[in-house]
Amino acid sequence: MNSALQAAVPAEHAAHTPAHLHAPEAGATATLIHDLRELFKVKVVGLVLVTGWGGFYLGSMQSGITSVQRGLLDTLLGIGLVSAGAGALNEALERKIDARMKRTADRPMAAGRFSLAQGVLAGMAALALGAVCLAVTTNLLTVALALLTAFTYVAIYTPLKRVTALATFIGAFPGAMGPMLGWTAARGRIEWPGVALFAILFVWQFPHFMAIAWLYREDYARAGICMLPVVQPDGWSTVAQALFFAVVMIPVSLAPWQLGMDSPAYALLAAALGLVYLGYTIRFAGILRDRTGEESRKLARDLLKVSVLYLPLLFTALMLCAIAKA
Repeated sequence: MNSALQAAVPAEHAAHTPAHLHAPEAGATATLIHDLRELFKVKVVGLVLVTGWGGFYLGSMQSGITSVQRGLLDTLLGIGLVSAGAGALNEALERKIDARMKRTADRPMAAGRFSLAQGVLAGMAALALGAVCLAVTTNLLTVALALLTAFTYVAIYTPLKRVTALATFIGAFPGAMGPMLGWTAARGRIEWPGVALFAILFVWQFPHFMAIAWLYREDYARAGICMLPVVQPDGWSTVAQALFFAVVMIPVSLAPWQLGMDSPAYALLAAALGLVYLGYTIRFAGILRDRTGEESRKLARDLLKVSVLYLPLLFTALMLCAIAKA
């Protein structure tokens, strides 16, 4: 990242200014950008925005708004800020735990580059700005659901991870709210098609999280987080849960078609994607033969990669096929 920043400096300016004056500034800027991305969990926010976009788009089509997606950017801004604020508050609560895990030890609060006060202030500010944005541009139902989602994630799911493996189930509720928020922003009420989108996200998370939990089980154990592979290290419960939800994912992903939101083409694509997801989850069961070797890690990584690809592909199919149907 430093190289990219230095490459952006005009050559004539660099020629007349000592290099040592630029290096610290460029490095500090790059570090700050990286830290803000980590603090606000930009990758997670991106996934929330993709699903929120899908919910808003499909909800708008149900309202007859197909040519101009009114309020889309405002809605996504509000959802994104609330999600970012919740992510920062989560990191504030987990800063000591993060410091004990290899994959999170370099997060800005865990590493001490941001103080607790700075993290909490940034999180509360983003949360408040997001709520105000949604209140001004959408409706009170969406604001209430967004704040409830943030509260559940920060105040219930986050501390519960140190108590019970059921925290994964509880955390799946706020994790699935992106499309529902988009739907209510467009429609102003909770309806079965919006619930179907919520269900897709809810079910999708379990194979995804089981892959993450298995891949980083030693980290979680070191930090005292009660993920399923930590409390039941033989892997049977992890595989069983992943397989169950991967099977359920297929009929749940067909719900938008069954509710008349989408075309038969979507049903075919959703079924095909669901079978691929299930196939990789079945491969993941191979961890039972090799619980500690590199093969076990490879199977978990493969399922994780496929899960990350599956969701945007499914939502893209949802929107494109809905356009064709309209």
